[in-house]
Amino acid sequence: MEAILALANGDIFYGEAFGAATTVVGEVVFNTSLTGYQEVITDPSYRGQMVCMTYPHMGNTGINREDVESDQPQITAFIVREISPVVSNWRANETLHSYLEQHGIPGISEVDTRALTRRLREQGVLHAALCTDGSKSAEELRQLAREWEGLDGRDLVREVTCHEPYNWIDGTKAEWTPVSSGKEDIRGDARATIADAPLVVAYDFGIKHNILRRLTSHNLRVVVVPADTPAQEVIDMQPQGIFLSNGPGDPAGVPYASEAVAELMDHDIPMFGICLGHQIIGRALGAETYKLKFGHHGSNQPVSDTESTNVQITAQNHNYAVREETLPTGVEITHRNLNDGTVEGLKLADRPVFCVQYHPEASPGPHDADLLFAKFARMVEKHAQQVKN
Repeated sequence: MEAILALANGDIFYGEAFGAATTVVGEVVFNTSLTGYQEVITDPSYRGQMVCMTYPHMGNTGINREDVESDQPQITAFIVREISPVVSNWRANETLHSYLEQHGIPGISEVDTRALTRRLREQGVLHAALCTDGSKSAEELRQLAREWEGLDGRDLVREVTCHEPYNWIDGTKAEWTPVSSGKEDIRGDARATIADAPLVVAYDFGIKHNILRRLTSHNLRVVVVPADTPAQEVIDMQPQGIFLSNGPGDPAGVPYASEAVAELMDHDIPMFGICLGHQIIGRALGAETYKLKFGHHGSNQPVSDTESTNVQITAQNHNYAVREETLPTGVEITHRNLNDGTVEGLKLADRPVFCVQYHPEASPGPHDADLLFAKFARMVEKHAQQVKN
């Protein structure tokens, strides 16, 4: 069936429908990754967004159960130049079309994605409406796109965060139950092997599975908590580290997160933030955040690391950034984006807190920045020894 994509600026793109037959409205962004479309589709940071892939050929490796970054697709729609008619991968369980269809996510192919990407680079992020069931005309879709309220100031985190705390053990979620001692009770066969590992409490603002895999790979015990968990509840868990995850939308839309983080930073517990977690740390310090023209989305963003005087190629997915001139004294900028000079990393001089705007867990993407997890693990272990002594 014919699919119609209408932009709020008046442009219309016609193509072929795949995935679910429906009509949706969202914010269009482009992603420059060459591979990893399954990880992109399931990244909670894309909540509310239609993703246009600049690489032309998608769907050739199908979908498998191991490479998802959350429990379901998170994008609003998928925009591609071409869908492969053949799935060729021994790990594949189903096609891209069937996966999106069963989860209610529409897609449009046979679109000039180069032209669409140029529109976004020149005019900035655009609102759009997509119809894949033939129920709307181009003019009706154009009007829907123009009337849509957008994502600025909206709390998308509540749509993707967990509802109850849980343990992350051997790549799966396990029950978490508080006991009278004030410490958590780990359920499952892995209790004996991880009970003595340092505890990290991870705030779920839209956390990716590979972040949890990377944390536990460094012998850290991870309990994931909902985004609106008060600071005191986290302190009562007696963690040796606190992690702030990635997530979707405007950091100004989650003031409760910045308030909790500001309180937690006063306890001198090692803290590491990624992407939205980085922006929340910035706002907790009193800095402002702002929306980028078309954001950073892809696995090839160059970032300078001022601490090691090298350049890292990084995976990124965000539309907002910390405004440098509003940062207070005592905050060091550790990383910069070499494309536009935006702030990509911070650390505090007087507290064990650091954060980066990009994704060192690399799903998809390069592994240049993976050592940040080792750095955080060393800080956590050092703090655990200090508490023990």
